Amino acid sequence: MRYIFSILLITAFTFSYGQTPVRSVKAVRTTLPVKIDGDLTDEAWKQASVLNDFVEQRPNFGKKEDAKTRTEAYLLYDDNAVYVAAYCHELNMDSISKELVGRDVIGVNDFAGIMFDTYLDQINGVGFYVTALGEQYDCKYSLNNEDDSWSAVYQTATQIKNDGWIFEMRIPYSALRFSKETVQNWGINFVRRRTKTGQQFMWSPVDPNKFGLMNQAGKREGIVDIIAPIRLSFSPYLSSYLNHTPQGAWNTSFNGGMDVKYGISKGFTLDMTLVPDFGQVQSDNQVLNLSPFEVRYNENRSFFTEGTELFNKGNLFYSRRIGGTPMHRNFTVEPGHNVIENPSETKLINATKISGRTAKGLGIGFFNAITKAQYATLENISKEEYKIETNPLTNYNIVVLDQTMKNNSSLTLVNTNVTRNGEDYDANVTAVLWDLYDKKVNWNVWGKVGTSQLMGYQAPGKTLSGYNYELFLGKFRGAFNFEIHQMMADNKYQQNDLGYFTNNNYLNRGGYMWYKWMKPKGFYNNLQVNVGVNYIQRYIPRTYQSFNLQLNVNSQLKNLWQAGINMNLRPEQNDFYESRTGQLFKAPGSWMSGVFVRSNTAKKYFASASIYYRPVNKYDGSFTEINLSNNYRFNDRLNIGLSSYLLSGHNNAGFGYIDTITSAVVFGLRNQSTVENILSIKYNFNIRMGITFRARHYWSRVHYTSFYNLNEKGLLDPISSAQINPDDNVNFFNIDMIYTWQFAPGSFINIAWKDAAEIFDQQVNEHYYYNFNNTIRSPQEQSLSVKVIYYLDYLSLKKKR
Repeated sequence: MRYIFSILLITAFTFSYGQTPVRSVKAVRTTLPVKIDGDLTDEAWKQASVLNDFVEQRPNFGKKEDAKTRTEAYLLYDDNAVYVAAYCHELNMDSISKELVGRDVIGVNDFAGIMFDTYLDQINGVGFYVTALGEQYDCKYSLNNEDDSWSAVYQTATQIKNDGWIFEMRIPYSALRFSKETVQNWGINFVRRRTKTGQQFMWSPVDPNKFGLMNQAGKREGIVDIIAPIRLSFSPYLSSYLNHTPQGAWNTSFNGGMDVKYGISKGFTLDMTLVPDFGQVQSDNQVLNLSPFEVRYNENRSFFTEGTELFNKGNLFYSRRIGGTPMHRNFTVEPGHNVIENPSETKLINATKISGRTAKGLGIGFFNAITKAQYATLENISKEEYKIETNPLTNYNIVVLDQTMKNNSSLTLVNTNVTRNGEDYDANVTAVLWDLYDKKVNWNVWGKVGTSQLMGYQAPGKTLSGYNYELFLGKFRGAFNFEIHQMMADNKYQQNDLGYFTNNNYLNRGGYMWYKWMKPKGFYNNLQVNVGVNYIQRYIPRTYQSFNLQLNVNSQLKNLWQAGINMNLRPEQNDFYESRTGQLFKAPGSWMSGVFVRSNTAKKYFASASIYYRPVNKYDGSFTEINLSNNYRFNDRLNIGLSSYLLSGHNNAGFGYIDTITSAVVFGLRNQSTVENILSIKYNFNIRMGITFRARHYWSRVHYTSFYNLNEKGLLDPISSAQINPDDNVNFFNIDMIYTWQFAPGSFINIAWKDAAEIFDQQVNEHYYYNFNNTIRSPQEQSLSVKVIYYLDYLSLKKKR
């Protein structure tokens, strides 16, 4: 430990210094009207700042644009908005890659747009983009991260010409946050992508051998006397559901609620959702979980993905905890009593987030959510119904302070708190994070120190306290990069009440190094080789757990295909989790090799494939994984994709059950087959209206062929028979079909049809097609819903008065 601290301190005091010239452009104010119609003949554009001489970012960094495919961009501002336009020259119309894919999706499209760093902290920014067919894409940038869940309301228009395409964009100040200074300088950069050639161009060069994005942006200087308007908008919704249960019952429901967005100041925004309805979000990709750890699902609810970059620092916020599975859902039912209803998720009453950044770079975030108490309904022997509480009224809270500093550096404090009504325990986690760079943004020291307290977890009035830390040292500039790390959590640390955490009690040491060839040469546009190593011990007592060595080589080829190889070595492990009791299991060693390839995505048909094979040293075991994906673009409107995943496991040792008589942990050798198929169809009528269809079938079966008792040395002793049969045969089937019409800026009508079925049995001898047919013929849970969201902007309403 002391050696790592020494390295970090020595590195911090030996950082080198240097300065790269920054491109700049003078801000030009206009009093002339600008009509957003994709036509650059307005008089105002003749006064505009001009951005030209773009530089290729990839694949050939530093190369200047060809005159025949040059980019000419223009910038203006007035009292109400920023105006951006560009003429993206092309050889002909066929050179432009274009497809209707829907808002916030880039797909295979050519696109262009601008990014702003309004506080000039060289870390945080926002981007506004438009495709050649006029579909919008916007995102937020933080250090080496892009969050495309953020959405703003702004105006764009495009025109396609014989020699290229034109766009105009109006970004109202209500979509931006900026300081109160009378004269301001913003960081800016302009981006253009030409998909068919694989090229991306930037106005201010962004060197792929340097770390960071906004720190390589240019400057827009001399923005004078701009005033942030009142940023207040409402998005009320009404929704109606017609549901059909697997038991054959029909029911209806009507819901109403509202999202509110209010600009508290120039730099801070309040977002609130009242009585939200998430019934139209994409269904989870449920799986059969054989591991001892919880499955982490993606967050599909927009309120919990949009504008949450401050709250996601340190991996302390897993938003699926809010509205998740009730903590006491798995309860014991008395003999003769029946469960009538047992909801699988808690209901969110409201959620609020406040976030922003001061002129001096202090980011402040506050998040709060409340879920109502959840109850299960049962009936007794006399058929009288009664309820039991499966989850108490719960309050979730997060506070974040994030101070940006020079050279992309930052210092962050995060506190999360879960308070439950009644006798259930409360939880609190506090962490300090740092991310420090030298002046060239070459060397980096980053890490985290955190503590957790579970109040009343072990007994009323008692607090279980734990701590963890993470330390990293890395170099991220130039062709050769590396990082070394040490991470630790004691045996009492927990962050699972509001964060995601698989296990504690570990000491992890390791590192990664990679070498990049970013200049096109020979058969490739770029090539990267990565090597990583991790050595993990238990923290208490200090014993070996696992060692992992991995190698990865990946490349983009000259024909814009991608290809690579992966290799992994994993010697015998001391696994303390597979037994579910903390008892040691000597997991056999293994190695893995695999390849992947992906064709040019700009083509009408493109595909990807990967195959990985892992032989296991003991019991003649093995795993084989295959991923296949196909996509065909019929025209600019219709796109169909089919992806498949196949897993075959043979003679792999794993947990079976715990013997109720002897308390012995029983393992078994098991064969596993898993097949997942996803069919997706997308049809867009125009840039505001489209239909998406997604059908997923997942099947997994596990058959145990022999059984063993886990002995005190972590080895397996054969037994003649099993007390129970732990075989599993699981099917999940989902259809999500959604029609979306954006009938006004920020306003939508969504019509959704959802279908779901699941089967749990032990018919492990049946083949895939039997399971598929059996699943789609089984009782389904279906819903048809209509949801109307109407965006109301205070300033627009005020003008109409």
